[in-house]
Amino acid sequence: MNIKSLSVALGIALSATTMSASAQKVFTEGKVVYSASVMGRQTEATNYFKGDSSVTIQQNGPANIKIINNSKTDYFAVVVDVPVANIKKAAVATPAEVEEVNAQMPEFAFTPSTETKVINGFNCKKVVAKDSKSGKSYDIWITNDIKAPLGTAEKLFGKAGGFPVQFTVVQNGAEVTNILKSIDATKAPAGSFGIPAGFDRITLTELKAMSGGR
Repeated sequence: MNIKSLSVALGIALSATTMSASAQKVFTEGKVVYSASVMGRQTEATNYFKGDSSVTIQQNGPANIKIINNSKTDYFAVVVDVPVANIKKAAVATPAEVEEVNAQMPEFAFTPSTETKVINGFNCKKVVAKDSKSGKSYDIWITNDIKAPLGTAEKLFGKAGGFPVQFTVVQNGAEVTNILKSIDATKAPAGSFGIPAGFDRITLTELKAMSGGR
């Protein structure tokens, strides 16, 4: 299990903010599914959102991983369940760890283009995003077909001009390319935004130490 790729998920955990008055369909609560390529490895992330809360659910080898955060970016928790190893850990970030995670996020400036294309049924337009920290530029495809909360991703894409459909972020040296597969009004299962009973609460630093500091 690579904990560095988990912190990247803070940037993939897409859930909620109003983006465009011209959107055709509005979601205030629901489910977003993204396919993601992390360092050449294909995976899928399911995100549930409601209000300012969001949770991203992923499978990483034998580990079931749940990443909980909010749009204020002042709360971040990683819940790891590895049934075969009888591991149940809930790493709740300390204020200092939250600040560290936020500091690792790219800071994008956006330049619109005239290029358009359809991605998984969404009408998209290209925006060039330049990270002021690394100097790198990325092509981001956004849509105004939908309107939904962006949660923590609001910090990254709130000024892009639409809901992000295809985008790349880099965190902890890991480049992650995400493509929106679907979005619907499915409600999150009960208890999704909380830490289940029976999980040992630790810090993110302690969780990293368990995985060899990665």
